[in-house]
Amino acid sequence: MTEIILVRHAENEWVKTGKLAGRLPGVHLNEYGRAQAQALGERLSKVSLQAIYSSPMERTIETAQAIAAHHPGLTIQTLDEVNEVQFGVWEGQEIKTLAQRKMWRVVQVLPSRARFPEGETFRQAQMRAVDAVESVAGAHPRERVVVVSHSDIIRLVVAHYLGVHLDHFQRITISPASMTTIHLGHMRPMIMRVNDDSHCPPPPKEENERSD
Repeated sequence: MTEIILVRHAENEWVKTGKLAGRLPGVHLNEYGRAQAQALGERLSKVSLQAIYSSPMERTIETAQAIAAHHPGLTIQTLDEVNEVQFGVWEGQEIKTLAQRKMWRVVQVLPSRARFPEGETFRQAQMRAVDAVESVAGAHPRERVVVVSHSDIIRLVVAHYLGVHLDHFQRITISPASMTTIHLGHMRPMIMRVNDDSHCPPPPKEENERSD
């Protein structure tokens, strides 16, 4: 049995812009995100890890570095297959503008039929991410491994192992710097933990006030 800990990157600089970052370069963790990542790293310092994988985006690498800081014997290995969904021409655009397009409703209601302009489908993203997780499990039998990725990618992987139809994957919540744990062996997959962010510090006061 292999234990895969799927970690969503911590909060990034684009969270307050109202824009879709996607795979745009240069998106880093913000101050609160760095605090989240540090808390996550401290929590995982108490467990034995045999490998750390990460999407190649800056925000995932920075989150993975906070974990690797407590495991000096491990090197972060980038894994392209767990990169963010390819949103194509939608990347960098304001979400409120995207929400006015007909495709936005397809994404929200029937994501299994959505293809992002000059991007990919959720089906393609799910297939590549699940294949990557299976490859990692095969390379690390009876070991514990961290894979740092993105919200939609982790939700798609969880939906696959739960047997949830792709059109319902958005019902799964994956918060910044959260951990989702899956056990993969010769028998059925087991979802041990989903969206555990209990280690995260409270958000800044201004964020608390804005969410009221």
